[in-house]
Amino acid sequence: MAPSRPRVGLFRKYVALFVAVVCAALVANGLSEIWFSFREQQALLIRIQREQAESAAAKIIQFITGIESHLEWAVQLPYSAGSPDEWRFDAVRAMRQVPAITELAQLDASGREQVRISRLGMDSVGSQEDFSQDPSFVAAVANRVYYGPVYFRHESEPYMRLALAGARRDYGVIVAEVNLKFIWDVVSQIKVGEHGNAYVIDAHARLIAHPNISLVLRNTDLSRLAQVRAAQSTAPVEQQQVADDPQGRQVLTAHARVAPLDWLVFVELPVDEAYAPIYASIMRAGGLLLAALGCAGFAGLFLARRMIGPIQALRDGAARIGSGDLSQRISIQTGDELEALGNQFNSMAAQLQDSYATLENKVEERTHQLELANRAKSRFLATASHDLRQPLHALGLFVAQLRAGMDAKDRTRVIERINASVAAMNELFNALLDISKLDSGVLTPNITVFPVADLLKRIESTFADAAREKELSLRVVSTGAWVRSDFILLERILLNLVSNAVRYTSRGSIVVGCRKRGGTLRIEVWDTGPGIPEDQRQNIFSEFYRLGEPDHDRRAGLGLGLAIVDRLCRLLAQPVELTSTVGKGSRFTVVVPWVPAQARVAESPAAARSTLDRSVGKLIVVIDDDPPVLDGMGGLLRSWGCRVVTGGTGAAALTALAEHNQPPDLIISDYRLPDGKTGIEAIERVRSEFGIPIPAFVISGDTHPEPLRDARAGGYHLLHKPVDPMTLRAMVNRMLKRETVAGAPP
Repeated sequence: MAPSRPRVGLFRKYVALFVAVVCAALVANGLSEIWFSFREQQALLIRIQREQAESAAAKIIQFITGIESHLEWAVQLPYSAGSPDEWRFDAVRAMRQVPAITELAQLDASGREQVRISRLGMDSVGSQEDFSQDPSFVAAVANRVYYGPVYFRHESEPYMRLALAGARRDYGVIVAEVNLKFIWDVVSQIKVGEHGNAYVIDAHARLIAHPNISLVLRNTDLSRLAQVRAAQSTAPVEQQQVADDPQGRQVLTAHARVAPLDWLVFVELPVDEAYAPIYASIMRAGGLLLAALGCAGFAGLFLARRMIGPIQALRDGAARIGSGDLSQRISIQTGDELEALGNQFNSMAAQLQDSYATLENKVEERTHQLELANRAKSRFLATASHDLRQPLHALGLFVAQLRAGMDAKDRTRVIERINASVAAMNELFNALLDISKLDSGVLTPNITVFPVADLLKRIESTFADAAREKELSLRVVSTGAWVRSDFILLERILLNLVSNAVRYTSRGSIVVGCRKRGGTLRIEVWDTGPGIPEDQRQNIFSEFYRLGEPDHDRRAGLGLGLAIVDRLCRLLAQPVELTSTVGKGSRFTVVVPWVPAQARVAESPAAARSTLDRSVGKLIVVIDDDPPVLDGMGGLLRSWGCRVVTGGTGAAALTALAEHNQPPDLIISDYRLPDGKTGIEAIERVRSEFGIPIPAFVISGDTHPEPLRDARAGGYHLLHKPVDPMTLRAMVNRMLKRETVAGAPP
């Protein structure tokens, strides 16, 4: 045996992978650095601009308070204390010191003008014009100082009125008209980068100060700007950081509020200029990343050339194996995981070659199983069709007899035969529905603990008359045992087993009893029927399978009872067992979990009350898109004394109900309605219209699991067509009883 070659791991060959990981790390690091640098630079710029805006706001406040301080002299003493000439002299001196003041007016304590000095008009002394109701006088007297709204003289220059009241009421009020163009000096001193600027707007978003004075003189309205709307919003919103400036450029923006005047100062810098350092950093980082990616790519190409030979061999070998050449073997001499992979392919090919010999037998076996399934399906359809056509054929003959005319006795006999044919069809449909429910998986067991004696009593009362008619001995041996199962489903299993025993037993006896074995209870059904041959014991659990005809004066059954038993037992995980001897009889056993006896709960006295016919005089809505069904249901309900409203849709039913001026007592709806609507939707529409939970149930001819799932989800009972009139009457009384109990006084 040749010495094994030293194995070299793929670590050295996958250097390119590590290079790629390094590149990925560089990319992630570079992108994160770019992102955080971008955010930090933006935050820094915004912070600087906000500080500049706050500084400008402070200078504007200082400018206004400076004007106030120059006006303080005029309200130190009552106006009557000095002569008008002296006041005019001081006023002219103040206007020289504060060029922004274009006009001064002295109002006495009653609000009448005594002196007015103006740069733009004629001076006035003793005009006695009444300003007592002017906002400047009223607000100044109330708050000592008044800042008027910005207005534009001749629709060009911005002005504001400033009024200052004396310490006492008799000192009067001095009113100054201030030219706001002088705020331009404050704004023009703010330098924001190379192309940034600052501007001021008033409470109505009109431009007061801007480096471009022409924009101010045009009385420019900036309320359309996003940053202005955000700043003026009363809601607590985050400051707009990137927006368009008055010239339409995208800028970084920050603002500060001039608190006493409700003005806003905006400082803005073009985005291109603000992000220029970030863009330069991104370009440098991008260049480094491209260089690193190039190096990683060259390293990957070098490694790929070293690995292409073994990989090509693996691909070609796998392709030949896949095409059917199972004798193909892959030869790779690399001493690493690739060689081990080639050996695994070779082992797989050898196993496939071994199993291919038996593949044809498996295919033949599967084909045979499919043929059996197809034959069973064909037999199922043929038998179901036969069993359905028989009562339909009989119904046609009976209807023809009724049309021909006959006496009362023969009519009664024919009607009884029609009822028997309808009952046979209903039995078939119910059995098929049970099979459909079990196969679709919509049936969910309700596992409880109960005494078997209750179940056995119901079995005995159900079949006592049938056994007596056939002169059979039916003996049900009671027990005190308790079991854990679904009462209704277990009852259905035993009903089918005892029904088969009665049907197929010609003479002798039938015994139903129980045996306890460990933790289980074996419920057994014995009969003295013909027995079941060994080769037929598995087939009897198939659909529509009958061993043979029983007595010629009895129906042979549908051949679905044991199929339902088998599915129910598998659903409950409680197996059914069969022991039989041909000519002597059979024993069916259902194995159920045994539990210790429980304390019995006393039956409520209300449960023993007799069932009354509660449908008389009740208003019942029937919704169905089939006119014959509406006619039949309406006629049947009216024959019971009900008032009936019918409709093909929920809307039609509501229209018909409008004539009664009251909500219905019960709603009965078909599941499938026109335009893809369902009966559940129609019921909910009627309930919503009246605003009360009207009792309702659904009828459907659809055996798919969808109607049952929808009905259960909505809390509705579902009856499957064809519905026996007695079953329908019982459901109607049950729904009306629930309504009566719910509406009864406590």
